[in-house]
Amino acid sequence: MWWLLLALLCLQLGEGMVRIPLRKGRSLREVMREKGVPEGFLKDPRGDPGRKYQLINAVAYEPLTNYLDSFYFGEISIGTPPQNFLVLFDTGSANLWVPSTYCQTPACEDHARFNSSLSSTFSGTDVTYTLSYGFGDLSVALGYDTVTIQNIIIRNQEFGLSLDEPSRPFYYLDFDGILGMSYPGVGIEGYNTLMQNMLQQNQLEEPIFSFYYSRYGGEVILGGVDPQLYSGEVLWAPVVQELYWKIGIEEFSIGPSATGWCSQGCHGIVDTGTFLLTIPGQFMLTFLQALGAEESDQGFVVDCGSVPTMPTLYFAISGAQLPLPPSVYVLNNDGVCTVGVESTYVPSASGQPLWILGNIFLRQWYSIFDMANNRVGFALSV
Repeated sequence: MWWLLLALLCLQLGEGMVRIPLRKGRSLREVMREKGVPEGFLKDPRGDPGRKYQLINAVAYEPLTNYLDSFYFGEISIGTPPQNFLVLFDTGSANLWVPSTYCQTPACEDHARFNSSLSSTFSGTDVTYTLSYGFGDLSVALGYDTVTIQNIIIRNQEFGLSLDEPSRPFYYLDFDGILGMSYPGVGIEGYNTLMQNMLQQNQLEEPIFSFYYSRYGGEVILGGVDPQLYSGEVLWAPVVQELYWKIGIEEFSIGPSATGWCSQGCHGIVDTGTFLLTIPGQFMLTFLQALGAEESDQGFVVDCGSVPTMPTLYFAISGAQLPLPPSVYVLNNDGVCTVGVESTYVPSASGQPLWILGNIFLRQWYSIFDMANNRVGFALSV
């Protein structure tokens, strides 16, 4: 498989800079059908992915609303000796958590679980917190231990040990936990995020990390970039709010026609924890009509034969036009072609229409997250 070949060929880029192979998991639709989940379950409402960015009544809100699609995830280790976990590297949240032996629900038992009694470097606390998800709440106890990512070692790292995980959707996920990579402001107050500790412990060559995605797998590079994974110049966009990796979008065009939807300004959150491209809800109907897509139980369906003639989408960011061709934003699942979008009715905190630039967008654009200069870079993936 592609991801396995990548893992075998993967070499350290330099001291303090490593690359982590990312696997693309099975779609949750496939997993649930394999486990005999009734079709009615698959038709349940997805919720609103924009609620992820509303910090209300919980430390963080991380709804896996695109739960029928795939995710990209890689391996980390926690403890001494190390215990291995597959985690979602998520720029849309700030906390690290994994399942633990404290949790006895089916969702935990079906995944790797951290056993604190087996780690000589673990220290516990009496602190618990809740992560609210679209399909239930995740209860977590706070602890400290050594986290290892390839040759990067982060000591005394705060992380969450799950106490209870609802089956929907966690039982059906191919990965175990989530590693948040957004700003500390959306993490647990008074505790360092993993990214903060990496910097404070001088574990990164540069205060930068980057993502590369393909249809089959990808990489996250901590401490730098790999110019062999992109072509052309890097376009930089300043972060407009240092909570999430949120940037400005000046215009959105469908083919050659500017929509005017962002005439008063739009915001876009660059989020590796969201698979689809998320569109402001007030524009969704017009968008689907322009593409000739029809809603069905399988998503927003188009004729597979029409994909080559469908319009390219353009995002105006920092004065440049970033194209997203139909070969990228249309997904072909066993001969059923769907537009890889969902909607949100949650605006940006300052009122601008909010877009979520998820994995669909990031397959086309190699993304660079510059923590020192509070900016996101985009370059055309190869």
